[in-house]
Amino acid sequence: MAHRLQLRLLTWDVMDTLIKLRCSVGEEYASKARAHGVVVEATALEQAFRQVYRAQNHRFPNYGLSHGLTSRQWWMDLVLHTFHRAGVPDAQAVAPVAHQLYEDYSSPCTWKVLEGAETTLKGCRKRGLMLAVVSNFDRRLEDILAGLGLREHFDLILTSEAVGCPKPDPRIFREVLRRTRVEPAMAVHVGDSYLCDYQGARAVGMHSFLVVGPEPLDPSLRDSVPKEHILPSLSHLLPALDLLEASSPMS
Repeated sequence: MAHRLQLRLLTWDVMDTLIKLRCSVGEEYASKARAHGVVVEATALEQAFRQVYRAQNHRFPNYGLSHGLTSRQWWMDLVLHTFHRAGVPDAQAVAPVAHQLYEDYSSPCTWKVLEGAETTLKGCRKRGLMLAVVSNFDRRLEDILAGLGLREHFDLILTSEAVGCPKPDPRIFREVLRRTRVEPAMAVHVGDSYLCDYQGARAVGMHSFLVVGPEPLDPSLRDSVPKEHILPSLSHLLPALDLLEASSPMS
């Protein structure tokens, strides 16, 4: 006899799913640089950051842990290389800026909670779901969430730095399932990345939803993500969970 699916665990991406930066990286870097007497355009820093981040993440994935780096060293190097590419090669002048930026990005003041996040988390709690974070973030995440008033909603915080592997690596999803003692079919992951979140979770047998926000879904993904798995906003999550439980019977 078939029974209605009873979900037990809801796991969350964080960056651009629950929280986001208050201003762009370029603006933040330029502002802190000016405070230290280093003048460089925000647009140049923004472009440089994107290029350096991709290269750094490719060369030293997951904060360079397997190469003997700490996440702090990884970020400090990234800032220095970003300013160098943006036209400021003086590492000695940039060093105090890098230290300041690392501390600022550790503070909840640099971040803001996305609309609907707290209401949705409370609604999930009322349903009796366990909630956990699965994020490609570093060790600063727990303090950031605490400072933003979100930490209390979660039973578990798993970062790629702590686990030693980033999404979409199946090991990080299997680790959250192991720690919560929940079967994949009774767990759902929510995030904004098709590869890291949507596909990553489904690869281990979890359900997943893709948060796309107000922007339309990339046309190349339309055939890959069923309409009922797309969340235009976090307020759509609870109805989507109802539909999932009703349409996915367990025998």
